[in-house]
Amino acid sequence: MKAICPGSFDPVTHGHLNIIERTATLFDDVLVAVGRNSAKNYLFSPDERVAMLSEACAGMANVQVTLLDGLLVDFCRAHDVGAIVKGLRFGGDFEFELQMAQMNHALSGIETVMLPTSARWAHLSSTMIREVAGLGGDVSQFVPDSVDRRIAAKVAERRGSGR
Repeated sequence: MKAICPGSFDPVTHGHLNIIERTATLFDDVLVAVGRNSAKNYLFSPDERVAMLSEACAGMANVQVTLLDGLLVDFCRAHDVGAIVKGLRFGGDFEFELQMAQMNHALSGIETVMLPTSARWAHLSSTMIREVAGLGGDVSQFVPDSVDRRIAAKVAERRGSGR
């Protein structure tokens, strides 16, 4: 069965990779779908996020990274995806993801599997990584090396442009 791990991944963290790696052991094929969320203020473009994830997932043979446009359940139908996998860090994630899972199932019949993130990474969020990095903090322990370099470059670029 094919599963999908959707998210904005701005930037991808070790917590995201924990969920993707574990999903890859549970399903035959995994699509990691980089989406857009109009409520988020992105640091990286969708293409940059796809490139970062592709590099971070390069060693996972059954994982493919792609861009997600439109409704997740429509994308799942078009790509023969049988399950949506979501990572959970804490109770608030469950409440939000449960509503999404129920809506997605009502729209399409597609099941959602919820995996708890490893306790080691449960405190991470991409928002927190962006904020800490933007204020000059070291986020290297929370993201792959290649992502850390991209974050540093993007933050320096934004500081140079006055944003």
